[in-house]
Amino acid sequence: MADISEETAEVRRLVADLADGRSGWDAPTPAAGWAVRDQISHLAFFDDAAVRSATDPDGFTGEMVPMLLDGRMSPDTIAERYRSMPPAELLAWFDRARAGLVDTFAALDPSTRLPWFGPPMSAASSLTARIMETWAHGQDVADALGASRVPSPRLRHVAHIGVGARPFSYLANGLEVPADPVRVELAAPDGSTWTWGPPDAPDRVTGPALDFCLLVTQRRHRADTVLVAEGPHADRWLSIAQAFAGPPGGGRAAGQFDGDRRPEGTTV
Repeated sequence: MADISEETAEVRRLVADLADGRSGWDAPTPAAGWAVRDQISHLAFFDDAAVRSATDPDGFTGEMVPMLLDGRMSPDTIAERYRSMPPAELLAWFDRARAGLVDTFAALDPSTRLPWFGPPMSAASSLTARIMETWAHGQDVADALGASRVPSPRLRHVAHIGVGARPFSYLANGLEVPADPVRVELAAPDGSTWTWGPPDAPDRVTGPALDFCLLVTQRRHRADTVLVAEGPHADRWLSIAQAFAGPPGGGRAAGQFDGDRRPEGTTV
């Protein structure tokens, strides 16, 4: 709960003082066709959706999920729907939706299973997913505005859900999920090492936690990271890794962020 509040404050810091126009709310982000405003409306909309999944799971499953599956509702149509909302109203909606999310999930048993647009998740994992989404869309905003963000321990949430979503990454691409495990060892912002998977697994992914998080949220092309994959299953996974629900994303092009400024103190 503390981490989602801090991640929210980080995104809000980026947009709170923006003026309307191409240098502010209408600044194009790396997501094709999306401006800064679209990133914020996306977060607000899916915060509200997460609250509905927790408070009205049958209605969420019966109404919202089919609309996404049959194409009546998509991230692009949602962005278009709210594109004319004045910045002050948009920011107020984000504040209101995020406050509702925090209040609702604070009252839940962390193990409660909740429906979502991908596989059902526990309430704890659902909140982790909202942290991941906030960080990922915050990255798009930062990229649009030329802002740098210092990696924080909150990246562990993003990395954790990225590792956990490995089977979904295969399923989303119509591929069979391999039974072979992958060991993941990531250099954390504080110099420690975060690990997942059996230590003796022959397939391994190693590198900076920041690069892994940028890859699994598809905010950077694999070629623009220094991640190392050992073994065919690790290599295949990194080519399709996806931490978010829904169909495979378009990701970013190799070299799209040439000259990308890494925050001071980031170890590669």
